[in-house]
Amino acid sequence: MGELGILIIDDDEQGRAALLHVLDAEGWRVRVVPMAADALAEIARGEWHLVIANVAMTGLDTPLFTTLKDLALAPALDSDEAAAPRPDAASPRQVGAGRPRVRVLFLLPAIAPMEVQAALEDAGLPYALKPFHLHDFLERVSDLLLETRAIAEPIRRVRQSAAAAERRERDRRTDHDRRAQMFTAREDYQMTEEEIAEFERQEEEERRKREKEKEPH
Repeated sequence: MGELGILIIDDDEQGRAALLHVLDAEGWRVRVVPMAADALAEIARGEWHLVIANVAMTGLDTPLFTTLKDLALAPALDSDEAAAPRPDAASPRQVGAGRPRVRVLFLLPAIAPMEVQAALEDAGLPYALKPFHLHDFLERVSDLLLETRAIAEPIRRVRQSAAAAERRERDRRTDHDRRAQMFTAREDYQMTEEEIAEFERQEEEERRKREKEKEPH
């Protein structure tokens, strides 16, 4: 396979948009299939490293789900038989270096019946709950791509993004605290001795003026 490709089978517009935003940020080739009728042909036509499919769209008793289930349960790499060296081969391929197979990750909406989740777990199929946490979702994607050696190491971007978000939040709180301290300082402002004397002088003048006005003419 060439460029890392991911196929999304999902008719949830908001869900697709969220997946595209996350996966495009990794620089991968991503294609969306919003109709189940087109999914099998796309799976057969494209060279995909990972298929992400919404169970609410595939169902559990359709040819599409059966195909995805078979792909998910197949070994991550072709058997060694195809990769075994021939005696007459000039530069034999390494034993065990089979071709990678597509991995599958099912999306399970929170509103799905409990028996759907139980069916996926009983079959040993990988799935992610919707709505998903960004960090957990990308770690699941990372694990599946590592199985087929589509990526050389775990995805780091999610950790970098989380760290950047944490820094932004820390900076925001620091700025908020700084402004709060500034206003507190204004409220707790202490007058100098000269200002106090001037204030008392003005108060005394006002007092004398009021008393003079009360005097009978």
